[in-house]
Amino acid sequence: MAPVSVFRGSVLVSFSVLLTLLLGFGLPSLLNGAVRLLGFPETSVSECIVVMYLLFVLYVATPRIPRGFVEVKGKAVFVTGCDSGFGHALAQHLHKLGFTVFAGCLSKDEGGEGAKQLEEFHSDRMKVVQLDVCSDEQVAKAAKYVEDNLGDTDTVLWAVVNNAGVFMFGEVEFTSMDTYKQASEVNLWGTIRVTKALLPLIRRSKGRVVNLASISGRMGTALQSPYCVSKYGVEAFSDCLRYEMKTWGVKVSIIEPGNFIAATSIMTRDLVASTANKLWSEAPSHVREDYGNARFEQHMALMRASCNSGQKDAAPVLDDITDAVMSKRPYTRYHPMEPHSWMRVQMMTHLPGAISDFLYF
Repeated sequence: MAPVSVFRGSVLVSFSVLLTLLLGFGLPSLLNGAVRLLGFPETSVSECIVVMYLLFVLYVATPRIPRGFVEVKGKAVFVTGCDSGFGHALAQHLHKLGFTVFAGCLSKDEGGEGAKQLEEFHSDRMKVVQLDVCSDEQVAKAAKYVEDNLGDTDTVLWAVVNNAGVFMFGEVEFTSMDTYKQASEVNLWGTIRVTKALLPLIRRSKGRVVNLASISGRMGTALQSPYCVSKYGVEAFSDCLRYEMKTWGVKVSIIEPGNFIAATSIMTRDLVASTANKLWSEAPSHVREDYGNARFEQHMALMRASCNSGQKDAAPVLDDITDAVMSKRPYTRYHPMEPHSWMRVQMMTHLPGAISDFLYF
């Protein structure tokens, strides 16, 4: 395995050098030709390089350009998946900013620790709601609770943040149809179910829908097809909803976090161990025989090694969600991820498949 990794690393470095050379020598010539066609004086190679580098810095290296913020007073936000992770931190953050927060928690009725911590705010602006996004009944009940609590007050439901999600993994031949359905039931159908229930209130306030997708909603990854399928669906649903809601004045944004496993504990060693046992025991005998236990264990070791990987601070995700909720002109997509992940997404989504597959797989 090591020689292959070294070889591919060398290819990536060579590709970067080649790209630099093409930009350094080819792009200035193209730009000079373009300005000649437009009737402008021919610029110099140095000027072309400076302009392109300046544009790169403006796009990547500068802080987000301020676009104004909406008034917080009189606005409520509904957040799903507030038991832990992004949702739990976001509910506290939005409450601190002055929003009324309806925090949907899966384990509220069971006395879950996350729900208890939010209830301990003892604030009229922090309302903890029992919510299983897979349950039509609980979603409808939560929507009615929101409507009743807003009632005749001056507060409107300004935004819904669909954050609730689960992470499931496994090679395709080891993954049962029930696993695929379960991942999509939470990540995709849960997002759609909650959005549909609250959309009338959002339309009336000309508010926001913010959906948590993932870097895995833009590019596939080996061993993660259940998760990727569900997140690709979130991307498609969000795009379609954005087109439909434009005439209503509702903004729809997608948050695409990179690797925040360490920050959210969405994947733990215990989860990997239980999932590995389930995958192996439920796989057909001929699949276990063809793949072999050694190969299977090697892949599970890779998943265990990922449990503490990624960024440990959830602040970039919280900042982007907050901007999507509060900015007067929110972005369509936000990319809270490390630079190398951002570069990989660009290469996976823009290069021909044969090239990106060769570089990364």
